Amino acid sequence: MIEKRLELLDSWIAGNGYEGYDVYDLLSIRIFRIFQKNRYTTFALKLILDMFPFGFRKLFHVGKMINAKAMALFADSYLNLYKRFDEEKYREKAVFCLDWLMKNPSKGYSCFCWGYPFDWQSRTWIPKNTPSSVVTSISAHAFLDAFEILEEPRYLEVAKSCCDFIMQDLNIDRIAEDKLCFSYTPIDTLHVHNANMFCASILYRVGDITSDESYIKLAKQAVNYTIREQNEDGSWYYFGIPEKMQGRIDNYHTGFILRNLFEVYKITKDEELWTCIKKGLAFYTTNLFENGQIPKFHHNITYPIDIHACAESILCLSKLSEVDPEAIKIAEKVATWTIENMQSREGYFYYRKYRLFTSKIPYIRWGQAWMLYALSVLVIIESAQSHHQDTYHKWSTLEDREI
Repeated sequence: MIEKRLELLDSWIAGNGYEGYDVYDLLSIRIFRIFQKNRYTTFALKLILDMFPFGFRKLFHVGKMINAKAMALFADSYLNLYKRFDEEKYREKAVFCLDWLMKNPSKGYSCFCWGYPFDWQSRTWIPKNTPSSVVTSISAHAFLDAFEILEEPRYLEVAKSCCDFIMQDLNIDRIAEDKLCFSYTPIDTLHVHNANMFCASILYRVGDITSDESYIKLAKQAVNYTIREQNEDGSWYYFGIPEKMQGRIDNYHTGFILRNLFEVYKITKDEELWTCIKKGLAFYTTNLFENGQIPKFHHNITYPIDIHACAESILCLSKLSEVDPEAIKIAEKVATWTIENMQSREGYFYYRKYRLFTSKIPYIRWGQAWMLYALSVLVIIESAQSHHQDTYHKWSTLEDREI
């Protein structure tokens, strides 16, 4: 069922030319900026826009766009599907997405990097196409995966260039001799754990493959900053010191941190990191799901149920099933619930379910790209586990016969 629904989603994405609306494309319009002064007016604005998502975009002539992060996630999804099914069409789609990224980096930088095709508001105003550490790291992971799967050296060179952007163009707060934090973009100095860990994981991966100790040294210091900011219960706040905003612990950013820490652990086999991941995963599964299958918005708030949280839950729990085998069972429950409750007949996924209504707009980056990637990872891991079980059963049967 999951493979069929994944194929339906892929057909919808390809049929729309990889273009779509974005959660933040309306928020960049000048008239709406006055509402983004504090979290209360921002929430009210978001709620109104979610109730009438198509009408406002038509009113303000906001069109569909291709998003670099979405293209990176599509590329990684197709690489997974190519590994799983060995069908040339998936290889061709992955190469198409990677080629698009190589032709459309952010301008004005000597290294490969990417951002969002619209202005967006964090604690500072970020102009469109400003390269983001998150978008660039996710893209770099896709290129490195392509290098490993397709064995094309040019993809490794792109991933290395992304690492050079992280080291040369981002602001680095060297908090202590053994701790640092990478900024979100070249124009801010924010301390955001998930962004910091996206940078660390790609630096570790590329450093490990190329034996470049300069990458690994900075990556290790970034990991130290984030693991030592873990709360006693295993959680992380979105911001780190000094911007730490207590109380905000959400689903998908927690998943980002755990996934990237696990990528690092697979290289380092560090026991402190393993303990940190186990503790974080226990908090994640215990506090960020309703009835063991519905991803909550925050640890203490269920609604709205966000498609990004659904996708990240499937993705994080699938990958961390190596840490806790029970995690894959939760991932499968989340996938089933999400498909049954948030996928349209056309194949795309809805944005959010509120208590009283559902915002059904198909955001290309926020929902479709992340869900394609999450489901592709799930089918890969299910296939691998099924193969392992079949092999184990085969050899157990032979041993029984010999006895």
